[in-house]
Amino acid sequence: MSIEKPQPVTGPGPEGCLTAFIRIPVRVVVLVVVVPVRMLWDVLVVGARFVDRTMVRPVGRALAWFFGRVVGVPAGWLYRHVLTPVGHALAWFLTGVAVVFGWIVERLGIGLSWLLKAVFVWPWVGLWRYVVVPVARYGIAVPAVWLYRHLVTPLGHGLSWALATLVVAPLGALWTYVVVPLVRYGIVVPAAWLYGSVLAPLGRGLVTALFVWPWRHLVVPVVTYGIVVPLSWLWRRVLVPVGREVGDALVVCWRIAGYVSRAVGRAVKWVAWNLVGRPVAWFYRDVCTPVGHFVRDRVWAPARAVAVEAGRAARAALVSARDTVRQARRDAWRALVGGPRSTEAVEPAVTQARTLGSTTAVSGVAPAPEISLRKRG
Repeated sequence: MSIEKPQPVTGPGPEGCLTAFIRIPVRVVVLVVVVPVRMLWDVLVVGARFVDRTMVRPVGRALAWFFGRVVGVPAGWLYRHVLTPVGHALAWFLTGVAVVFGWIVERLGIGLSWLLKAVFVWPWVGLWRYVVVPVARYGIAVPAVWLYRHLVTPLGHGLSWALATLVVAPLGALWTYVVVPLVRYGIVVPAAWLYGSVLAPLGRGLVTALFVWPWRHLVVPVVTYGIVVPLSWLWRRVLVPVGREVGDALVVCWRIAGYVSRAVGRAVKWVAWNLVGRPVAWFYRDVCTPVGHFVRDRVWAPARAVAVEAGRAARAALVSARDTVRQARRDAWRALVGGPRSTEAVEPAVTQARTLGSTTAVSGVAPAPEISLRKRG
């Protein structure tokens, strides 16, 4: 399955060539920038999972077991001696990770900003500063100023002088000496003809030649084909394709960087397992486990049984010694200060009844021997 986004088929025209020319370096640059960021991201994710699996969950289970077994632990002691050190350790670790990640992102951002400036800003700044501005200044503004200063202004002065010398003065003289009698037939009609047939076309021609024609055939074409059309072409043919290709390149390169990062991770995992994990597993399975079983069955179990028996004997000896000491203390105290003799309950002697020579015994009483007092002595 292809990992790239399907692109529209472009012909061999200039637009397709320009798009391909933009796409390849943009994707190379973006891939070079994105691969370290993706690998750093994957390392942080793996580290967070490792911390969660090896620290957070065991600590949580230990705390749950601890609370389940030891209910009477004060909350203050637990907070001071368990939760606070764990929280400080986690905060220190996360702060270190954040500082390292921020430093790396800052350096990558500085490098990316310099690269983007070198690719997308400095060429257009140089084009504006060294091409557009000199063309507009020395191709439009300077000629227009020179034309106004050396052509339009002298022509206006000449026309003013000509009008003042050739028209105003004769008209004044004619007004003073001729106009009044000939105003209707000698001045109005020629003046009207002169204005309508000479001055108005001349003025319109001058205005057209000095202002309309330069604006229409010089300023407008230069601005249109020298600024607007290039900027429009630059936006449509360069900036829009570059932006589109940068977006597509970010998506594609992020996926490629993920594949690269996972491949590197699998390689590191394989190397670590074969160099460290497999020997440690073998040592635990083939050495530590038999030794542990031997120690448990042949050393620990007999030693535990002996210790249990010795403990029982010691407890019995302690109880006997305690009773002996207690009895000796009582006897010593009785010998020193004296005390009432202990009266022990004894059975009364059974008295044998006599019948004074009679052989008949009382029922329930054993008969006494027939011995006289004289014989007893």
